[in-house]
Amino acid sequence: MGGACVAAAFTQSSYLERMLAFWISIGLLSLAQGAIVALARVPRAPGLARLRSRRWAVIPPLSVAGFVLVASAAEHASAQGLTYLALAAVPVLAALALGWLMPGARPARALLVPALFALAWADRGGLGGQAAALALSALSCVTLGVLLALVTPPRWLGAGIVAMAAADTVLVVSDLLARPNKALNAAHPAAGLPRLQSAELGSAVIGYGDLFVAGTLGALLALACGRSWQLRGAALTAALAVAFDLLFFLVDELPATVPVALTLIVLALARRRRSAPTARAPVPAASAARRRQQALQKQAPTPGQRGEHLRARARQKPAAP
Repeated sequence: MGGACVAAAFTQSSYLERMLAFWISIGLLSLAQGAIVALARVPRAPGLARLRSRRWAVIPPLSVAGFVLVASAAEHASAQGLTYLALAAVPVLAALALGWLMPGARPARALLVPALFALAWADRGGLGGQAAALALSALSCVTLGVLLALVTPPRWLGAGIVAMAAADTVLVVSDLLARPNKALNAAHPAAGLPRLQSAELGSAVIGYGDLFVAGTLGALLALACGRSWQLRGAALTAALAVAFDLLFFLVDELPATVPVALTLIVLALARRRRSAPTARAPVPAASAARRRQQALQKQAPTPGQRGEHLRARARQKPAAP
């Protein structure tokens, strides 16, 4: 579930054509990450309040570390198991997103899922089939992100996103994620069914976890900050992800969770700076109160002045008959 990486094989063409195809592919996947951030809508769910706990924040980093541990123990079996788990769960989760957990969602739109699945199955090796499979995986990540945001306190969920990016980076840099990723990307379900455990577009592949973290960020921003901040986060995620892709000039695999975590950090700092003037607003009022108190003190007579005033009144008092 780790970073985006170059596909294993290229078609025979010139070097320029191959690089152009890859940059178009990875650029579109990066834009898809940004779009996922904008798709989440968090409804009211009082029934989930009793499940709310900061412990859910371990799911994002655990999804990366746990995948590596399980894949190291049983590489082929774990890859096949995740393949069939995604095949069963992704369409259901995508239907929930289209029907209830997106802006403008309607139950009738969940009927688009069978059409997308059929296209992904019929054109598994084509661009249309890959785009349909990417749409299903992206929508399922929206649902997972919303569910996680409903049961996790925002600060803890934000920490979980950053922790996931840190774990992903360590595993990619140490080359511990490359082999499990290759096994997962190579796994195919029977009967030519679509691969939904990762997203492939053209000559680039992005892990399911990279889409999941984008859905989680979108749900977090929608719940804690509002729609405007969510849209800013979507734009910033897309921009940072495309810029991050430039590192493919140097390496073949990158932790695509990093742009999402950077977006969260940048937005948190921006909100803190924006709220700082509000916290300092009472200071002028306090200064004005001090000035009024000083003016009253200047107008009040000193003890000596009060004694002289009393003596003057006593002299002016007429004598008794």
